[in-house]
Amino acid sequence: MSQIFNAFLDKWHQVVNNADSDLLDEMLHDEVVFYSPVVHTPQRGKYITKMYLMGASESLKDQFVYKKKIIDGLNGVLEFSCMIDDISVEGVDIIELDEHGQVISFKVMVRPLKAVHKIHERMGEMLEKLKTS
Repeated sequence: MSQIFNAFLDKWHQVVNNADSDLLDEMLHDEVVFYSPVVHTPQRGKYITKMYLMGASESLKDQFVYKKKIIDGLNGVLEFSCMIDDISVEGVDIIELDEHGQVISFKVMVRPLKAVHKIHERMGEMLEKLKTS
């Protein structure tokens, strides 16, 4: 099972490093659920999840690095850090895959609180840009 997650990670790093939205389309299950640190309700479906993930990749790209990974079968936690303006951001992506290696659940958790506020601001801007493009 962890081979499936490791194969997913190879593709995921391509998405993150190259902002490859076409590859992301292949990786997301049609019924994926996305849990954002700045939106109260889960976001359901491939389209909205893709918008959030592409918006996040743009908003969090400054000095973005994955620092640690924990894999358990089809589940993984990826710890990351980055900078937004002068704020040091730390967070985790909690990802669950189906047996075909597609994402069925993607949860993002971030700290500190001022980073959450800044991400909320940036994500709002990015989502508006993505909607109009």
